[in-house]
Amino acid sequence: MVRLTLIARVRDGLPLAEGLDADKEHEMYSYKSQAKGIFKKMATSSSKPPPRMSIESGPFTFHYLVDAGDVCYLTLTEKAYPKKLAFQYLEELASEFSRLYADQIEGVTRPYAFIKFDTFIQKTKKLYLDTRTQRNIAKLNADIAEVHSIMTRNIQDVLGQGERLDRMTEMSNMLSQDAKQFAVKAKDLYHQALFRKYLPLIILVAVVLLFIIVRFVF
Repeated sequence: MVRLTLIARVRDGLPLAEGLDADKEHEMYSYKSQAKGIFKKMATSSSKPPPRMSIESGPFTFHYLVDAGDVCYLTLTEKAYPKKLAFQYLEELASEFSRLYADQIEGVTRPYAFIKFDTFIQKTKKLYLDTRTQRNIAKLNADIAEVHSIMTRNIQDVLGQGERLDRMTEMSNMLSQDAKQFAVKAKDLYHQALFRKYLPLIILVAVVLLFIIVRFVF
């Protein structure tokens, strides 16, 4: 089953369109972050990305294809979902997206400029929900030689250094926050210690002053 679909420009990783069920967005947040990491890797790489690739991530697999217009079409499916159908789905998206927006892709500067394409994504996704339909069985029985040649990698291998750097940054921020909290607590403890140290003296001075006042007034 198709769980997430993203379309982005390869040269800078700019997201162009997205297809995601709103009620499941919280479940897919971490995978959406990984998808953006894949786009970022493509944009910063000195070499062209493979035109097709499958990337395993836990119980799911990312599948992507890059078309001649330098646009990446990426989807996330369950690991057991047929690779052949996943790429057929992406090919349908690529064909329609290119037909509608090919002459506009290079000029856009804001993310999700073609968010209206979600309507076509949702409609097409429904056709690929059930792998047992006659339509999908026919696609699975077609020549699958091209699918066997598609590289499959692990998400850690693909994101690799980028993820490690992100984790280091996160840890650094956490340590900095902990250090600030420790400094605040240490200051509070110092003030409490001073108060306990001089409390008897304060009480003694207060008693003496009270005694003097009472004696002279009364």
